[in-house]
Amino acid sequence: MPTQTAGDFAPEVLKLFDQYVHGGISRRGFLDGAGKYAVGGMTAAGLLEALSPNFAQAQQVSPGDARIVGSTFGFDSPQGHGKGSGYLVKPAQAAGKDIPAILVIHENRGLNPHIEDIARRLALEGYLAFAPDALFSLGGYPGDEDKARELFGKLDPARVKADFLAAAQLLKTHAGTNGRVGAVGFCFGGGVVNWLATQWHDLNAGVPFYGVAPELDAVPRIRAPLQLHFAGNDDRVNATWPPYEAALKAAHVRYEAFVYPGVEHGFNNDTTPRFDARAAALAWQRTLAFFAQTLRAD
Repeated sequence: MPTQTAGDFAPEVLKLFDQYVHGGISRRGFLDGAGKYAVGGMTAAGLLEALSPNFAQAQQVSPGDARIVGSTFGFDSPQGHGKGSGYLVKPAQAAGKDIPAILVIHENRGLNPHIEDIARRLALEGYLAFAPDALFSLGGYPGDEDKARELFGKLDPARVKADFLAAAQLLKTHAGTNGRVGAVGFCFGGGVVNWLATQWHDLNAGVPFYGVAPELDAVPRIRAPLQLHFAGNDDRVNATWPPYEAALKAAHVRYEAFVYPGVEHGFNNDTTPRFDARAAALAWQRTLAFFAQTLRAD
């Protein structure tokens, strides 16, 4: 868990960081803008370092945990990049049991250690979790967040979405599953969950965390129940929610939505100071309860 919280940073710095993370400004743009808020011996570069992920500090489940079995798993994606790959993890005691599957969709940095840890957490809850890496066609997550964002900008969004759709489809009939598939995603991944729900009628449940809305004219095609999570201090994403909610209501889509007041975009990511322990714990509790309700066999 981070030693600092969002409250340790000026709101303007947090907004600059959100712009930087999502490609709105360059690294230099962040440093120039944050410099005026660097006080007490802290430099602008120090602010950026403090806000950046610390994966080892936040890891909850070790890759070598005896309770799970994880592996790299490749799949075909004819409409996407031809081939895809990701991290597949399941309970070690799952042999002979049919368990639900959950597609885990990362942020705009590819399959980093945090998302792998999310997949392991879900495996400990009794799910087969699969986290594809959108950067696979470019060599995979490079081990550096700045490089990952740079690579991400080179991807064809349509082909990336096709890769995630192919990954979801393979989970439907994957050996050892009960045929029920859910999807959870964060930021970019939350937007993909919203999009996936409009494209794939076999999705059984979708949980987007602070994800932008899909095309509104596609909302009537949604069949899966949704549980949506939003950060209170996230004007960029939240601006897409009112018209999306109106479309969901008009289409009679089953959904529930939660806004966590006073927290930042990325509040569930426990590798950075934007993490909010109380909001993250409540959101995760709700997520697990929702998946248990929608994905467990009757």
